[in-house]
Amino acid sequence: MTAVRLKIVRAAWLEEGGRRLDCNPYMSGALEARDALKRLACHKDKLRDVTLGMFDSGRESRNWVDDERFGVRYMGSSAINLADFANLPLISNKQVARNPKLLIEEGWSLITRSGTIGRMAYVRPDMAGLACSEDVLRVVPDLERIPPGYLYAFLSCRYGVPLVVSGTYGAIIQHIEPVHIADLPVPRFGPVFEQEMAQAIDAAAAERVAASRHRRAALELLQAKIEWNDHSSPVSHAPMASSLLGRMDAFHYSPRVEAGRASLAAHCGVRLGDQVERVFEPNRGSRLKVTDPAYGVPFLSSSSVFELTPRAEYLVSRSLTPNLEGLLLSDCDVLIPRSGQLGGIIGRAVLPLPMNVGQAGSEHLVRVRCHSPSDAAYLWAVLASEPGYWALVGTAFGSSIPSLDSSLISDLTVPWLSERDRQKIGALAEMAVAAQNKGNELEAAAVALLEEKIRKES
Repeated sequence: MTAVRLKIVRAAWLEEGGRRLDCNPYMSGALEARDALKRLACHKDKLRDVTLGMFDSGRESRNWVDDERFGVRYMGSSAINLADFANLPLISNKQVARNPKLLIEEGWSLITRSGTIGRMAYVRPDMAGLACSEDVLRVVPDLERIPPGYLYAFLSCRYGVPLVVSGTYGAIIQHIEPVHIADLPVPRFGPVFEQEMAQAIDAAAAERVAASRHRRAALELLQAKIEWNDHSSPVSHAPMASSLLGRMDAFHYSPRVEAGRASLAAHCGVRLGDQVERVFEPNRGSRLKVTDPAYGVPFLSSSSVFELTPRAEYLVSRSLTPNLEGLLLSDCDVLIPRSGQLGGIIGRAVLPLPMNVGQAGSEHLVRVRCHSPSDAAYLWAVLASEPGYWALVGTAFGSSIPSLDSSLISDLTVPWLSERDRQKIGALAEMAVAAQNKGNELEAAAVALLEEKIRKES
């Protein structure tokens, strides 16, 4: 059943809008945001006056490469909010040289301009130099006119987003162009407050950069310990006839999959299921959505857990959702999407953030439930490593939509290194989770402070 949305509309808005009676212009929140900003006594600049430019990269075909020596990581519009860019595809260096507008720079604000429009990201240091889709608008702040972090905080707050999405005047647009937001009013609260906001946003960015560094260090240490250095070497022999009784699909015996399995098994290998509490997929069932947080639990999709700030799209009923207990995320979980196209999120391991523990997660996420958070952190590094990923996706079955099975994952052989090594690797993974969560808290607090200032002064 679709929830009904109700709203009281001012007569002045109807008159202003030519007495149009379609819902979209009045449900976006843009008119309320515009009126709140109008009531502010402070000076307001037009967006175009505090930026050096707003542009996209232009539409063109993409030339992909496989080797990092010849390419640059490329973010599609759905990737700007990812926490980890290590698995992004590579676009040719030659194409980037022909079109420098593909590259993004630190301090810019990114806005998705088509599809799901209005999603935003702040370009932190570890994103600078990446290539980005033409479906993302680059907003380049004028450093002499406005602090970059403050501009992003305003654009991404609950007063900025509706104006961006609506083109500032209330009608929902399907594609953002610079002209649509050039006159968007940016309130100016003085250099002291704006610098405070900017410093908070930059501090959040620094925490997220630290999270990326810790993740990379954990994976590099794990791969060094198991001596993973040649993921593409061909198999030295054909599979034994006895093994074909279980699997006959070619991908299961591909060189990378075989190399991944062999590397994991060669160093203190143990059966994964014997080292954890259990590996399972929650039972599927209907999701009864509710709107009151007192009666609902946030529900995360299998793709949202990879985002910088995983957010639930809706709440599911605490009392009426079947098997709710099995859906709730634990800090002892490693999460693995169980279905999708190879090369996508299927088989990509991720740890839940503290902000998401206790929330519900999709039944399409396999849970590797460990005995402790430290075990989960270590096993995340094992399963998220390059050999771990190939060993995981090598268990996938099905040709149209490949799927993983919890029992096959449970049967994987994984390295169970010395306690000292496990602690060192797990500690790095835990530091990554803590830093990412801290960054989210810092940004949310800064945006909330700006929203409160606008609310009080309007």
